[in-house]
Amino acid sequence: MANTAMQLVALIVCIIGMVGTLSATIMPHWRITAHIGANVVTAIVYMKGLWWACAMFSTGVFQCETYNSVLELPADLQAARAMMVISVALSLLAITISVVGMKCTVCAKGSPIKDKVAGTGGVFFIIAGLTGLVPVAWTMNGVILNFHNPIIPGDLKFEIGIRKRASRY
Repeated sequence: MANTAMQLVALIVCIIGMVGTLSATIMPHWRITAHIGANVVTAIVYMKGLWWACAMFSTGVFQCETYNSVLELPADLQAARAMMVISVALSLLAITISVVGMKCTVCAKGSPIKDKVAGTGGVFFIIAGLTGLVPVAWTMNGVILNFHNPIIPGDLKFEIGIRKRASRY
C-alpha cells in the first residue's frame, strides 16, 4: 500500500514538473532587459524567449512577435528549442509508461514485467528532466556571462526571469 501511494505521489510530482517544463518552453521570460546604469527609468521592458520576443510598455501594453526565421536564430537558441520540446515529449511518454506500470492500474495486472515498466517510466522522467535542465542552465549561463561583460553596453544586457512590477506606493 505504501508503495502504491509513493508511486501516485511521484507521478503527481512528475506531472507538475512536466507542466513547469511546458510553461518554461512557451513563456518569453528567459531574458529580460536589465535596467542598470543610466537606464534605470525606461518606458519599455524587452523580453526574449525561445519562440518570440516581447515588449511591455509602461502603459501596460504587452506586445510579442515571433522570430522571423528559424535559420536566423543562433545555434544555442535552436538547440534549446529542440531540447525543451524533446523534454516535454519524453515527459508525456514517461507519464504513459509509468501509468501502465503502476501497481494501482489494471494494465498487465499480475505480470512480473509491471515493475520493470514502472522503472522504465522513471528512467524516461530522469532523461526528460536532464534534457530540460541543460538548455535552461546553458541559457542562464550565457545571460550571466553577458551581464558581467564590460564590453557590452548597459542597454543590451539582460537579466534572468520575471521582472516584478514597481510598487505604486
